[in-house]
This record gives sequence, C-alpha cells and structure tokens, in this order.
Amino acid sequence: MNNAGVLRASRALIHLDYLQENISLVRKKTGTKICMPVKADAYGHGAIHIAKAALLSGVEYLAVATVLEGKELRDGGILSPIMLLSIVLPEEIDALIAADLEPMVCDSEYIENLEKSAAKAGKKVPVHLKIDTGMGRIGCTSEEAVSLAVTIAKSKNLYLAGTATHLAVSDSPDKDDIVYTNNQTELFSAAVENIKKAGIDPGIVHAANTGGVTFHNHSWFDMVRPGILLYGYSPQDQEGKAALAVKPLMELQSAIVFIKNVKKGQSVSYGRTWTAEENTLIGTIPLGYGDGLSRLLSNNWQIALGAENRTVVNQNEGKLPGKPLFLVGRICMDQCMVNLGRESTAQRWDPVTIFGGLAPHAGIMALKLNTIPYEITCNINKRVPRVYT
Repeated sequence: MNNAGVLRASRALIHLDYLQENISLVRKKTGTKICMPVKADAYGHGAIHIAKAALLSGVEYLAVATVLEGKELRDGGILSPIMLLSIVLPEEIDALIAADLEPMVCDSEYIENLEKSAAKAGKKVPVHLKIDTGMGRIGCTSEEAVSLAVTIAKSKNLYLAGTATHLAVSDSPDKDDIVYTNNQTELFSAAVENIKKAGIDPGIVHAANTGGVTFHNHSWFDMVRPGILLYGYSPQDQEGKAALAVKPLMELQSAIVFIKNVKKGQSVSYGRTWTAEENTLIGTIPLGYGDGLSRLLSNNWQIALGAENRTVVNQNEGKLPGKPLFLVGRICMDQCMVNLGRESTAQRWDPVTIFGGLAPHAGIMALKLNTIPYEITCNINKRVPRVYT
C-alpha cells in the first residue's frame, strides 16, 4: 500500500515488517514497556503509518515534540497514550489538553499553567516529571524533584503519570562516557526513591534512549524510549560493530529517466566539478537536494543499480541488481547524475537505490557526511512519496 495517489520515480520504501522485528528485539532485550518517538514525522518515515504499525506490534506509548504532531496522530485515529517531550507556549496548552497529550513538566510555573487549563477543560491530565541528570536541556534538578512531585500530587487536575530523565552519552563506548551515564542513572534512581519516600507514586519510570537500551541495562526501569534504534540504526560497540541487529526501515529509491553519451573531457552539472576521463554514459535521476539528498554527496556517494519491489526494465544477461554506480557532478535541486560506465547495460527507466536495500544504508551515508542517520531520514522531503510494505 502507499500514501500517495500519484507516485513519482523517486520514493521512500518503508519496511513495516522490519519495524515489527526491531520492536520485538527491544522487547526481548529489555522486557519493559516501550515508548516509540514518532516526532518529526516519525523521523521522516511517516508518523501515522509508523504509529499504527508500532501499536499493532505492541508498543504502549508514542512520543511527539509538538502539539501539532500529537494532534495529527489523534486526527489519524490514534488513541494510545502520547507523550509530549518538549515545553510548549502557554497559548498552546489548551490544544495540548484537547488532544489528550501527556506533557513533560519540570517547573512550577508550567505546572500551574497546565493546572489552570486542565481545570477549565474539566480534565484530569497526566504529566511526566522530567529530571535533568546531566543532559543540560530541559528538566528540574534532582533536588527540586520531590517538591515538584508534591505539587503535582496536590493538584486537583493533574496527576503524576511518570518520572523521566534523558541520557546524554549512553550510545558512547568511551569509558568516561560510560561513567557519566552510570552517574546519571544513579542520580535519577536516587531522585525517584526520594519521591517514593515522600509518599508519592512516581508513575512509569523511564530513562533509556537508544544507547541506554543497547548498553546500559540499569537504565531500563519501567519503560524505554528507543528512537533511532526502532528505525533500524544501532550504536556501535567497542569493536565498531552494530550492537543490536536491527534493520533499517527506509530505502530511498529512484530511477534512471535519461541516458546520454558524454565524451572524454566533457564536464557534468553546475560548477564543472566532474569531468569524464573517458567516453562514458551518464544517467539522470530525478532526485536532488530539494528532496533531501544532501548536496555534500556530490561526487561522493555510491548508489546501486536495481531496487527492491521495483521492476527492472533491462533483463540483459550480466546485469546484476545492486551493481555500484557513482554520483558525478554537483547534485541539483531536483536531479542528480550517475556514471553508468562506457559499456553499461543499464536502460532508461531502470530503478536505482540511493540508500538502504541494495545500497549502503543511511547510517553509512551519515558517516560520510559527519552526521547521524536521524538527519538523513528526517531530511527526505515530503514530496518524496512513502510506500509501505
């Protein structure tokens, strides 16, 4: 099935069966509840489809970063608990409550604003107390945690559904970072115990992100919040290998829509950054930086001839799906070029894979660009149709 009435040559194939497998791996490893972040349109994978597939696979919670993201899920028929990870403006709080979101709180002013809006709406709103144990982003100090928990417990229109923190370097195998993560979880555990000693139920206790799930079992508590891990990208262990055998969900595909002869000495694309060293064939692909293919990959990325779930036009003997081809010339807004070689058997309309599937996955592309796979998948523009398998 797909989510677009008209498909173009370029598309992102999303493997929902891989999502199910990844969720099962995490569940088997931790034995806890799972909260799946579907913010930023599910890291570019499509929030509604991913949310529904995750819930069918047993995920208990979803998480978003904005009220609009939460509302989109509600409008799409999602009824599960949805955690709101970011602080929103006071004027957004009524919409937050109307969408039945569960906000993170970390100060008395925000709690008071939520209490007033909840009272006006006649609702009892679940909130999660966020404790900053070393991330340095949002969250109260561990010393403030008990007093804020007491404030929430005394509230008529709020209740403490959970207590949380976020780990800053849990995905790092560096010894100092391991110590730092251990200190974070110890500080968090102590804060939770103090809340309990005050006679308050902390609700669902949760801390572990992808790195926590992978490397720090003492951070699992009642629920884990693995993000990029569920989308198929695992942190590396000390030997440089993927620590958990998850499968990348997204496969970026396109097709060769034009082929031309280029003679030795001719240049290709803007700036003349690539010149043919011999007579060759150049294929044009309708995908560019306007679609989210980074311009920094110009003359710097290898794609594959062929694509999963796509018909290959050319059936000539010797043409192997997955054959590596190199992007040449500057990537344009809507198009890029690939060097097919002097004696290529590739034909017009043949599919290609940009990343994932037959080509290196987005994690490898991220290393090439000195970034993280989150950015690669999030940057794939919505004008690239998502096709779900």
